[in-house]
Amino acid sequence: MAGFIPSTREEQLEMLKAIGLTSFLDLYKDVPADMILKDGDLNLPSGMSEMEVSALMSRIAAKNKVYATCLRGAGAYDHYIPSIVKYIPAKEEFLTAYTPYQAEMSQGILQSIFEYQTDVCNLTGMDVSNASVYDGATAAAEAAAMCRDRNRRVTLVSACAHPDTINTIRTYSYGTNDEMIVIPEKDGKTDLEALKALLNASVASVYVQQPNFNGLFEDAEAIAALTHDAGALFILGVNPIALGIMKTPRDMGADIAVGEAQPLGMPLSYGGPYLGFMATTAKHMRKLPGRIVGQTEDANGERAFVLSLQAREQHIRREKASSNICSNQALCALTAGLYLSAMGPEGLKKAATQSMSKAHYLAKKLCELPGVEMVYPGEYFHEFVTTLPKQDEALLALEKAGILGGLPVEGGVLWCATEKVSRDALDKAVQIVKEVLIS
Repeated sequence: MAGFIPSTREEQLEMLKAIGLTSFLDLYKDVPADMILKDGDLNLPSGMSEMEVSALMSRIAAKNKVYATCLRGAGAYDHYIPSIVKYIPAKEEFLTAYTPYQAEMSQGILQSIFEYQTDVCNLTGMDVSNASVYDGATAAAEAAAMCRDRNRRVTLVSACAHPDTINTIRTYSYGTNDEMIVIPEKDGKTDLEALKALLNASVASVYVQQPNFNGLFEDAEAIAALTHDAGALFILGVNPIALGIMKTPRDMGADIAVGEAQPLGMPLSYGGPYLGFMATTAKHMRKLPGRIVGQTEDANGERAFVLSLQAREQHIRREKASSNICSNQALCALTAGLYLSAMGPEGLKKAATQSMSKAHYLAKKLCELPGVEMVYPGEYFHEFVTTLPKQDEALLALEKAGILGGLPVEGGVLWCATEKVSRDALDKAVQIVKEVLIS
């Protein structure tokens, strides 16, 4: 690696002047003033020995609460992780691997990414996948960016997508002076009539989540048809576990498929690190951001792997790039690939089927309680929204019993069930809620 030579103060000031600024703080003019640290704001404690740090971290970790049963999803899901999926990524050669620029020194890492990309293509029905991005929300925003051209700069996003995804696309759009418009919802799904009214010659893409944030299945094929008739591209955000039993994004008419791969072998981990996957058709592969690993042959005719399509944003054509992302989340991608290999098509199908059936069982039992009913009509995967009288009291009672209840949302509570939750655990949760409601 080349060494880093810092610039002088004079050079820094010259660079600021060249872009019309007078100080480094001008670079952060969009950040609220009360969020910017000032001299003396950092009150750092004195250093500690290794033993003292270990003891401190143990005390902090002891404050964590681990729930025996999780009935909450909303974008992060508690699935069973086979032991081999945890073991292999912990091996030093994977855990400490650096960016695989030198192919001859990185065949193992490159192959693991190639296999992951192949799995994503098989799941989504697409032709090519990149070597992943930071998370699902970033993947959606990057997909929206790759759809824009000189004349089409507007992104339409369903109001039923995950709020974090909506906000991330909005932030990306703000940064490039483009427009993002939210498509209203109707009965918990994307309003098709509102979508029709919003589609015009300035729209570059439409983003919809399947299943959506309310857990419902969208009419993706109808949305795809409307989008394509208007000359725009259709981006579909998908749950990778649900892909075990539902149509592929390709079959539903998507031009780009994106999503959060956390359900594929990654623990909840208090929010990360997670993994955004992206896949598209051959027609759009040269606009796909990040890295792509390709298979080739070495001088001896043996199978080998390289970074393909490298005339990209982190290399020589930066002025033409739609993205400057350069992470490949290789350790998380390895984990996802291992999970899919360990589960296989039938295992993934069983995880999806059990998640869906247990969610429907939970919904049925909850709706037998007084005052509890489904908020939205329609088919759903493993999440659903219900009304819940005495909501705070009921969720607190569940928490005291070691059960993380659903997420409070507008109109009620968003519940989730995965294959990990036993029928006895579901019955126990319903009984606790029942006791609160009839007390």
